[in-house]
Amino acid sequence: MLSLSFGLLLVTGLLGGGLAMAHLRAGTGPVPNSLLGGLHALLGIAGLAALLLSLRGPQRGEAMGVAGFGRIAAGLLSIALIAGLAILFLRLGRRRLPGLVIGVHATLAISGITVLAAYALMG
Repeated sequence: MLSLSFGLLLVTGLLGGGLAMAHLRAGTGPVPNSLLGGLHALLGIAGLAALLLSLRGPQRGEAMGVAGFGRIAAGLLSIALIAGLAILFLRLGRRRLPGLVIGVHATLAISGITVLAAYALMG
């Protein structure tokens, strides 16, 4: 289940990077495709859910010192989800998203995926 979570979140991160680049390139033009944003959200939620389910299993990573990394990754990704919901609400208001909101969301998500990589690969 941990491998599934890691894979889903990696794909989600790649898709999110593409969405962020499309948003920044658009300037004052049209915003990126909402369908891709919805797919990004669904994959991210599925990856977070798979991570939370995998944390219910046996403890792993104590020998390598990464035992708490799974919970840290889940916390960072949960906060990234909240930032993603803020992006959704701003989009529903038909306002152009500030780059800061996207940057905070991306920073939290990439940090969570990096900590999850350490947990999944070292544990």
